[in-house]
Amino acid sequence: MTIDNSPSGRAASTRATLFDPLEFGGITLGNRIVMAPMTRSRAGAGDVPGALSATYYAQRASAGLIVTEGTQISPLGKGYPFTPGIYSDAQIDGWQRVTDAVHRAGGRIFVQLAHVGRIGHPDLQPDGALPVAPSAIQPDGQAFTPAGPKPHPVPRALETNEIPGIVEQYAHAAQAALRAGFDGVEIHAGNGYLLDQFLRDGTNRRTDPYGGTIDNRIRLPLDVVRAVGRVVSPARVGVRISPVTPHFGGIADSQPQALFDRFANRLTGLAAYLHVVEGIPQSAADQAPPFDYRALRRAFGGFYIANGGYTKARAQQALDDGHADLVSFAYPFIANPDFVTRLRHDRPLAHADMSTAYGGGEAGYTDYPTLDA
Repeated sequence: MTIDNSPSGRAASTRATLFDPLEFGGITLGNRIVMAPMTRSRAGAGDVPGALSATYYAQRASAGLIVTEGTQISPLGKGYPFTPGIYSDAQIDGWQRVTDAVHRAGGRIFVQLAHVGRIGHPDLQPDGALPVAPSAIQPDGQAFTPAGPKPHPVPRALETNEIPGIVEQYAHAAQAALRAGFDGVEIHAGNGYLLDQFLRDGTNRRTDPYGGTIDNRIRLPLDVVRAVGRVVSPARVGVRISPVTPHFGGIADSQPQALFDRFANRLTGLAAYLHVVEGIPQSAADQAPPFDYRALRRAFGGFYIANGGYTKARAQQALDDGHADLVSFAYPFIANPDFVTRLRHDRPLAHADMSTAYGGGEAGYTDYPTLDA
């Protein structure tokens, strides 16, 4: 099954406001504001999201769409302490509490399926295994482990015959997402994680059918999207990319425009939306390499979610000129559970205490007040 992602086959966003509803994959989003995925490291034993996570996401259900924190599809996909998974029965039960809470609050929620690949550490892997990657190239920087920061090791290159198993892990996670009550899934193919590592020639030096040319390097991500779409329906599948982000271990490509334009074009009909990190997070616009995001959007043709330090004015302009259908925000949602209301009425935003952003309990997670509190 494929979907019609042509301009005539999707709802036009021109002249729509950020606060207008949008028909999307058979569901109605209450507005065009997306809560972007953010790692918060609050999962409990067995990488199970708990009651606190249900409260956290339900507090933010006024977003037109919530995309969860990156959620590992298997034990080997884990890259940080206390991050949730979506492959075990206990994790499915934990996420069911989250989706139930969001739906009771009137929201819509997709889970972001993630595998960190080489951005991991044996301390986080079953039996101390090496993280896996397309090629045995050591990432820059350090991994966050339960014992503190440690250098990333040289990862183990996946054998060709192991790759179908990775695809199956994504499909299994998608099935688990349906059992957990999610409205859809977003496949994480950015931020230097496993699928991004296969896309880029700086991290993919393979000589088999999954390396070399652009068409070979996009093979695994496309296989994953197709497999997930067979489980969930392409109309409820999104893909996130970050074409010029150099963080997360020194990810890079020699021809990012050609690569991502080709990838976006091949995704047409296989996914409902493309969620794009434009520029470099937490950096000035002039620090990012040049990239034509409008060409990227044209190559895909479907729903486009823009992300990258947008203000209310810039987000509305992106809708007005047809650059985006929706706009995602990350950091403002941390300290503003009622971010949509504050944005609508031009009320001041609270600032997050980033010392409590990762790990811990309710402090810095569910204890930020709303305006009416």
